[in-house]
Amino acid sequence: MNRLHVTRIASLPSTAAEVPTLLDSLNVAFQPIASVNWPAEYPYCPEAAFRMAWCCDGLVLHCRVTEQSVRARYGEDNGNVWTDSCVECFVRNADDDTYYNIECNCIGTLLVGVGTGRHDRRRMSADVLAGVKRWASLGDVAFDERIGVTSWEVALVIPVSLFGEHPIALEAGAVLCANFYKCGDELAVPHFLSWNPIEVATPDFHRPEFFGTLLLD
Repeated sequence: MNRLHVTRIASLPSTAAEVPTLLDSLNVAFQPIASVNWPAEYPYCPEAAFRMAWCCDGLVLHCRVTEQSVRARYGEDNGNVWTDSCVECFVRNADDDTYYNIECNCIGTLLVGVGTGRHDRRRMSADVLAGVKRWASLGDVAFDERIGVTSWEVALVIPVSLFGEHPIALEAGAVLCANFYKCGDELAVPHFLSWNPIEVATPDFHRPEFFGTLLLD
C-alpha cells in the first residue's frame, strides 16, 4: 500500500494559479499515477502525477498529465467529467467509511460527491463547488477531443467547507486514506490509472479498500 507524507502549509493561497509555485518552493515532489490495473483491456498509460499540501483551512492539489489526446466536453460543474481527460482524488478519514470523490477535468470543471460507496453518492451543490478555486493550463472553455500529444496541468484550492457534510480531519498527525486517478472513459483510447493499485476484475474507482495512506505532517 502506498503511503505519502503530506506537507503542511501556513495558509491556503489566494488563487489556484499560485499552487504550483508554492509547492515548488517547498520542494513537494510529484507522485506518479501509474498503476495500470486492467492491462488486458486498457493497457494505455499516459504520464500522470499529483502533489498536494494541507493546512487546517483545506487542501491544495496540483496534477500534471501528458496524454495522446485531450477532451473537455463538460464546462459546467457536476457533469460527467470522468468521461473527459480527468484526474480524481478520493479521500476519507482512516477510521470512517464515508469518502469524498473529487473529480476534475482538464479545464477545471468539477464533480464532487460523498457517500460510503458507488451507489449512495450525494453530489455537492453548485454553491459549495463555487468555493473551490481552480487553475487549468488549457483554460476554462469546453472543447471536443483533440487528437495529438498534449500536456496539461490543473491546480485546486479546496477549502475545508467542501467537507462540511462529513468533516475530514485536517490536523497535524491525522491519517487519511485516499487514492488518485487518471481516466478518460470516452477518449479515443480509454484508460483507468490509479496511484494505489486496485485488485478487482473490471475498472472501478469506488473501492475504498484499495486506498493508500496520507500522513499529515
